[in-house]
Amino acid sequence: MIGHVGAPTYHSPVTRTTLYAVAAVASGIAAYLVGATAAWSLVIGALAPAVLAAAPRFLRGALDGASTPDDEAGEMSGTEFEDYIARIARACGLPVIMTSITGDWGVDIIVGKRPNRLAIQCKRQSRPVGAGAIQEVVAGAPMQDCTTTMVVTNNEFTPAARKLAELHGCELVGRSELPRLRSTIRRLTQPSQPFEADQA
Repeated sequence: MIGHVGAPTYHSPVTRTTLYAVAAVASGIAAYLVGATAAWSLVIGALAPAVLAAAPRFLRGALDGASTPDDEAGEMSGTEFEDYIARIARACGLPVIMTSITGDWGVDIIVGKRPNRLAIQCKRQSRPVGAGAIQEVVAGAPMQDCTTTMVVTNNEFTPAARKLAELHGCELVGRSELPRLRSTIRRLTQPSQPFEADQA
């Protein structure tokens, strides 16, 4: 008994090859008809199958990107948010210490090497972060042997928090600054340059 051979589908190699060949010929002819030289018509005809093959993947990637929520951090739990920030810090090539949940002195993550260690307080919450978070990390930084401080949130900061952070030199990273977090961490953990007095 001979097995049933069905009609080729779009996914079969024969149909795909035929489709690519037709696309190549049609593209070359169309290019020639709209005024391209014979050489350019051949180039366009040769590239058409590659474009046709890549189009489904490109469109799928574009659609996936469009459907990805902008507020990825807003979907995380507090612990997941801390892990997310720690992964970004590790991507800078710096040592990262995640402090224990209790007794952390208001510092969730320590980044960098002495004497340029950065104390980070992570706040994943549904409302703007207040001045208390700045007070905690500024007070806790010396206890963790850190020289610079930062508060990172998936939200924004209250005016009081911004004023207190400015007073203490604490870096604030809100939702809109999260895409630049890696460069901010690198800047804050750079070794400080010794001050050289101007020679008169």
